[in-house]
Amino acid sequence: MPGPKRSGPENTGAADVAPGATPGASAGRIRLDKWLWHARFFKSRSLAAAECRARHVRINGNHVTKASATVAPGDILTFARGERIFTVRMLAPGERRGPAPEAQTLYEDLSPPPVKTGDAPETAPVAERDRGTGRPTKAERRATDKLRDWD
Repeated sequence: MPGPKRSGPENTGAADVAPGATPGASAGRIRLDKWLWHARFFKSRSLAAAECRARHVRINGNHVTKASATVAPGDILTFARGERIFTVRMLAPGERRGPAPEAQTLYEDLSPPPVKTGDAPETAPVAERDRGTGRPTKAERRATDKLRDWD
């Protein structure tokens, strides 16, 4: 016959844990979409969930199909945001979506630094025309093509 419930440090709440599971086994684990939102990679949790459903997020190299996938400290996440691909190591699950300095303590950025616009590869130069001269005539286009060795 179980005794009366007592309050204090002796009552660990083990009755709430599933049989065979240890208390605190899921401590430190959090839903992927929630963590991405807490870490401020996405403006809303629904945007983070959409990226997960679209298979644009990887956990330890494996594509994720559900936003409900759980992540734990030490997991490596890879995902794209705009032109940049982020690779981050989760350090903490986070309690709330706090300010940016607090969010930056949740992860370690492993991605290479973004390419600066000055370091971008050169694109082919575009032929310049004086302002107001309009489109080239057929004869001018043929002359340009001849210079470029086109048919």
